[in-house]
Amino acid sequence: MKIGVVADTHGLLRPELLSAFAGVDRILHAGDVGNPAVLAGLAAVAPVTAIRGNIDRSGPCAALPAEEYLTLDGVSLHMLHDLHALSLDPGAAGMQVILFGHSHKPLLEHRRGVLFFNPGAAGPRRFSLPITAGLLHIEAGVLEAEHLALL
Repeated sequence: MKIGVVADTHGLLRPELLSAFAGVDRILHAGDVGNPAVLAGLAAVAPVTAIRGNIDRSGPCAALPAEEYLTLDGVSLHMLHDLHALSLDPGAAGMQVILFGHSHKPLLEHRRGVLFFNPGAAGPRRFSLPITAGLLHIEAGVLEAEHLALL
């Protein structure tokens, strides 16, 4: 299974993101969508699961859940926008992956057997941070993650 992971689009759906996600089985958006048209555009590529971020306070994106718990191809994932809001011990809760955004900084880190993955930001450039997204690959219970530079 190939999963596209994106966060912090802030209302901008880049053509480079759609190209990068061509062929994915699922797309996960970790908040700060900014405009429901972003989700509609992503849904033309693959089924989308999205959560709201701190900018999604009004309009249709405000109705998105704050967190999601998913099991994809046998791998348990927890999505939240701001990692500082994590209120559980992911390992004790059986989570294998924590997906988040908010900082706009790509991160791929293993902590006590749990993958913490921030795809970075795919929306408007903030400061000198890169424009990125991510991919998760799950095959036969083995999980791999990577960042994708979009620009």
